[in-house]
Amino acid sequence: MTSEVTRRNHYDVTDRVFLADPRSVCAAVCELLHGLYPSADLRPVAQAFDQFSRLYAGTLPGYLGCETWYHDAQHSLDCALAMARLMDGHERSVPAAQRLDQRRVVVGVIAALFHDAGYIRSAGDSQRHGAEFTLSHVRRSGDFLAHFLPTVGFAPEARVVEQLVHYTGYEMALDDIDVADPLDRRLGFMLGTADVLAQMSDRCYLEKCRDFLYAEFEICGLAGAPRDGARPIYSSREELLGRTHDFRHKLWSERIEGHFEGVQRYAAVHFGGRNLYEDVVHSHMRRLHGVLRSGQLQQDLRRRCEAINAEPLRAILGMRPAEAGSALREALRAPRHRRIPRRNLALTAGYIPI
Repeated sequence: MTSEVTRRNHYDVTDRVFLADPRSVCAAVCELLHGLYPSADLRPVAQAFDQFSRLYAGTLPGYLGCETWYHDAQHSLDCALAMARLMDGHERSVPAAQRLDQRRVVVGVIAALFHDAGYIRSAGDSQRHGAEFTLSHVRRSGDFLAHFLPTVGFAPEARVVEQLVHYTGYEMALDDIDVADPLDRRLGFMLGTADVLAQMSDRCYLEKCRDFLYAEFEICGLAGAPRDGARPIYSSREELLGRTHDFRHKLWSERIEGHFEGVQRYAAVHFGGRNLYEDVVHSHMRRLHGVLRSGQLQQDLRRRCEAINAEPLRAILGMRPAEAGSALREALRAPRHRRIPRRNLALTAGYIPI
């Protein structure tokens, strides 16, 4: 596996999966799930990726497409792949009685794929930008999943998934999330962990915090100038980055290793001994330390990042040509699909998003 140093933008931690294209991620996820459960019906997974593509590209009737930068399509696709890898490591390393089962692993991928769907505005919303839903997007994502899952044969799981998605956010105290089955809770722990690992292992994580996350926080009132006499959490991009190391430490101790019971260890099982996600996160924290010490946030954080929201996603999916000079131009020339083993072609035929 290639190191993080040689990794390309828009690619996963192995530098093999093109995260900006739902088709590439769908193929990688289906290959993993088929390896775990050869008899599983993976058509709901492919249908979910198709629905995701339309939702985020802005072609799903009733929705306006993704307009956020940090919480873009690539992050959710990265999360779905990380979730599949955690579940792969789990299923391959625990006794048979503790396995999640094939329905749960399919539901886990779908939940990860749509865990941030609440940022997408619907035609009836009065808000002017998706980032305005920052403080309520988890509940909205749960609502979306509760309506979508029955359409692909998972009506019995809809209520519990509506709860599980709260493991990715802060709208509800973790102890208040209503999930009774221990295996469902473990699935939720993996979902919350996959969300964190995907965000913080992105090759441009620090640049995206500075340029994209801060901009979203400004829109929802968590950053910028005081409003109505209230001081936002972050007054500047420098303050957000300056508090990132402590945030990561608290997140790992309280959630990742604490409440979520260290399920990130299953990534190491999947990768054959090393947790590549954590390796990259530690690399980012070392890089951040040097940047903060120099005080040169603009000069030292120079990786060029581009959000995969509605317009770039439409270009990737062939709905419009890529703009000249786009940072995605070279990525769009790269192979977008992992070669799907012949045994999997029947599972995905007719369901890969157009």
